Amino acid sequence: MTHIKFFRRNGFYFGFEETGHTGYGESGDDVLCAALSAMTMLIINTIEISYASDVEYEVNEGATMISVKAMGALPEYSDDEKKQYAISGLFQGYFFQLNDLVEEYYDFLEVEEVEA
Repeated sequence: MTHIKFFRRNGFYFGFEETGHTGYGESGDDVLCAALSAMTMLIINTIEISYASDVEYEVNEGATMISVKAMGALPEYSDDEKKQYAISGLFQGYFFQLNDLVEEYYDFLEVEEVEA
């Protein structure tokens, strides 16, 4: 099962951490894992390139963990309100998308949010 924990502060989403294998399919043929990977890279690339903002990410294949944080989503790290809302909204959109997926793939995916 893949567990995804979203980080939120004062209503702003600013990152997430994914751990574990979904176990939905064989390694290399797991479409759920592939979807998570594609959406994660979309978020990283959008923040870095489209929003020209810093994003910290770590991929630890041995520990099956991916961590993504963009502090520019938080008011205390950025003066650009539009960028804050865009980045936070991107994370929030991923949170809601994953919650939709949990309805069908509840044996393979778990999503939570924490105030950090």
